[in-house]
Amino acid sequence: MRDQQQQPGGRRGRGWRAVVAGAFLGASAVLLGPAPPVSAHAALVSTSPVQGSVIGRSPTQAVLTFSEPVRLVAGKAQVLAPDGKRITAGEPSLAGRTLTIPIRVPDRPLGTYLVSYRVISADSHPVAGGFTFSVGAPSFTVPQPRDGGVDPAVRVGVPVAKYLGYAGLALVIGPTLMLALLWPRRLSRAGPIRLVRVGLALIGTATLAGLWLQAPYASGAGVLDVSATELGAVLTSPFGIVLTVRLALLPAVAALLGPVLRGRGGSRRGAVLALLALAGAATWPLSGHAAAAPLPGVSVVADTVHVLAMAVWLGGLVTLVAFLLRRAHPRVLALVLPVWSRWAALAVCWLVLGGAVQALLEIGSLRALTGSDYGRLVALKVGLLGLVLLAAAYARRLGGTRGPTTSRRLRGTVLAELVGTLLVLGLSAALVQTTPGRTAVAEAEVATQDGFAQTLTSPLYTLQFDVYPVQLGENNTVHAYAYTPQGKALPVAEWRLTAALPARDVEPVTTPLLGLEPHHSVGAVTFAVPGDWELRFTLRISEIDQATVTTTVRVR
Repeated sequence: MRDQQQQPGGRRGRGWRAVVAGAFLGASAVLLGPAPPVSAHAALVSTSPVQGSVIGRSPTQAVLTFSEPVRLVAGKAQVLAPDGKRITAGEPSLAGRTLTIPIRVPDRPLGTYLVSYRVISADSHPVAGGFTFSVGAPSFTVPQPRDGGVDPAVRVGVPVAKYLGYAGLALVIGPTLMLALLWPRRLSRAGPIRLVRVGLALIGTATLAGLWLQAPYASGAGVLDVSATELGAVLTSPFGIVLTVRLALLPAVAALLGPVLRGRGGSRRGAVLALLALAGAATWPLSGHAAAAPLPGVSVVADTVHVLAMAVWLGGLVTLVAFLLRRAHPRVLALVLPVWSRWAALAVCWLVLGGAVQALLEIGSLRALTGSDYGRLVALKVGLLGLVLLAAAYARRLGGTRGPTTSRRLRGTVLAELVGTLLVLGLSAALVQTTPGRTAVAEAEVATQDGFAQTLTSPLYTLQFDVYPVQLGENNTVHAYAYTPQGKALPVAEWRLTAALPARDVEPVTTPLLGLEPHHSVGAVTFAVPGDWELRFTLRISEIDQATVTTTVRVR
């Protein structure tokens, strides 16, 4: 008899060790997933002056346009002159996706300038970087951006906090539903109630950690290097407001949960709790990718459904493995398991539907699915979810039969389902920290766009021009500047540019150039097919003086 009493305890020990191992593997998926780059979830899509260009005079402002709305980190946007001095004139301004940095003219304007920035994208992730442009001619040395990346401890802490928040939500919602609607009358409720309390504590701790870590995450400082000003900026940001709302909802939920967990909650209390749960679950997408998606309303709804379905399924599995399968009588399980199976099937359907909508919005193309870390993680998550669903289907099949062997197989299968679901949760937390596929593709396109800049001379003038980007199509912007042989700005009466591709029998096509200043013009040249295009600039200086200069631009 002694041995018979010890075996269930041994199985319980093995079961809990497997759950802990699954949670550890899920956390490992967060930590070992692709590290978010310094330039995180908003891509820099254009700049003025054009990055890498050579222009004729020092500009009065630098304009940066991103792929989504951003917020500025105080003191982190600057322009450095060729001599390394900061020449930012006044405070930078933001208008949606556009950051404008005013510039004063330096004492020595010729050479290479550095524009560096650090902003927060709409999904709360920092974006840091820099680019250079030159006035007159490039310098021999180019200043490097002074802004670094994210502190390693902060980089680890942010996704771990998100993972713990997701886990806490599952431990609140799943056990609460089981206790309220499916719990056997004679079975003790103490264990599941403790799970709910642990879940509430995890949500609160993870949310406070998220608020604190957002400050060094944005500034690039260490975990403890947080000022009151930085913390105040986080609390007043959209991210901080959403997390503050989550914290405010927790005491209200905790106060209403007591009678429900003991099986004495009425329908009115249940309805209020359901609304609070819906509002609380919405704070996760509102503080993440969904808020910055192309269709934010659709994305927030889909992600909220996804999060709630995950919490019902995972929380219910934990309750099932930890208490019901070990303590309930087989005849009770024969009544409970079919109902739970229907719940789980419904939750999985909503989980897949919400995840599919979110993936379509965040990936956007087949190229992003196969060519970005986000797309590959989604594919891995879908594959792992498929294996978990196979285990769930097998468990549902076993639930309709009886016998000691069947019970052991059922416990093992449900345990495997739980461990796999914890891994899926870890991948979900990793996805939150990974640049969405749509943004990764936009960044890659910008990074691969080449420009072309050159100085051409004739007896009448010196011409400096740049073309950016150099790509097939119409959107190739040309800036041209005319100077005297002594280097002074030269007024031009008429500008003319032709583009031809002799090797492919493409005849010269005239491109109009608009004079922005007496010595500066702009236009857009079309490269219809790849090849070595011949550009011819003809500048008329007076009624009788004009000259033509020629160069070749390779278009891939």
